[in-house]
Amino acid sequence: MKVSLFTTESGKTYVLPFFLIASLFLLSGYTNSLLDVLNKYFQEGLNISRAQSGLVQFALYSGYFLMALPAGMLLKKWGYNKGIVTGLFVLVAGSLLFIPGAYYKSFYIFLVALFIIACGFTFFETAANPLATFLGSKPGAERRINLAQSFNGVGWILGPLLGGLIIFSEGDSEVTNFNNLPIPFIILSSLVLLIAIFLIKNPLPNIQSVSQDLPASDGNYKSIFKRRHFIWAVAAQFFYTASQTGVNSFFINYATETDTAISNQQAAVLLSFGGMGLFVLGRFTGSYFLKWVKAHNLLAFYAAASALLMAVVIIGIGKISIIALILTYFFMSIMYPTIFALGIKDMGVQVPKASSILVMAIVGGALCPMLMGYIADISSMPVGFSIPLAGFTIILLFGLFGYRVKS
Repeated sequence: MKVSLFTTESGKTYVLPFFLIASLFLLSGYTNSLLDVLNKYFQEGLNISRAQSGLVQFALYSGYFLMALPAGMLLKKWGYNKGIVTGLFVLVAGSLLFIPGAYYKSFYIFLVALFIIACGFTFFETAANPLATFLGSKPGAERRINLAQSFNGVGWILGPLLGGLIIFSEGDSEVTNFNNLPIPFIILSSLVLLIAIFLIKNPLPNIQSVSQDLPASDGNYKSIFKRRHFIWAVAAQFFYTASQTGVNSFFINYATETDTAISNQQAAVLLSFGGMGLFVLGRFTGSYFLKWVKAHNLLAFYAAASALLMAVVIIGIGKISIIALILTYFFMSIMYPTIFALGIKDMGVQVPKASSILVMAIVGGALCPMLMGYIADISSMPVGFSIPLAGFTIILLFGLFGYRVKS
């Protein structure tokens, strides 16, 4: 029996389900990267501090944190396809709230909208990450989840690009005009609605039908936390999301403050094509490298490179530091999916609940921007990047020895 990246040992092929998941990863990246434009836009349009603007990320990532366990339970009860479709309709509702938010210019309506959007995406994240690892041969699990998450990287390019061009279309001096703000989210809700309708007619397979090795029982949370490598994975995922979100949130601030010749719109385009372009390149090439390099070794190397680049960013040496900040995106690229794959490795019956916990770890992204903004307000923007530096160091330790499967 020929076994490939999308064909299981039993001979079943899952190319279409994989690319449906990949399309949703793309929209997830698009949405998350829009926050990086909103951060700067709200600072100027609503006259809020950098620390207050961190509430944008807090609203989104706290939604992931609070909804992860309920989503896991509902996915178990309804099945993955019904759960994902429900989440997509929730996501549409949150996206459309940007219309009244823009009309009233209310920061709090925007925060509620982002929280609801996150609740919708939580259903997808909880189901799709483990599903991607099972849609093919066992040796290809890490490659498959990295490939699926590569489309997430494409979304990270589109978010700042469309967001910067549409939201800042009237120039930096016109940020008090909120007429264009809902447009990127209307685009999102339209695409999500189409995918939801397609999934109703063409359901995704359940993990149980994909892998005969995964029993119907999903274990309990107490037994999950007896697995040493899983605890390390949760910590690494927390600090990765904190680090990536912190870098994304203040990229425009750092670029415009380090080089005053760079405008907000130019910084958004630089983030899109420079940072996110390298992020996508890193995801696709990382999936390719994993054919020969063990996942934990590649993760450790990329984490070490990211930490060194953060040190250059903190030093603050003009354009060189901006280039270092951009290069960090290449090395951050494989971290989330690789940590996820290593975290659920050999978890057997515990995979569904382990997946929920790893999605909860995304809450790191809710806390880091506020802390970085506070440090920037009382000290300087470069010093704020000491938080991502600490995060990449934790990930390095996970890649060196925390990944080992032990009780």
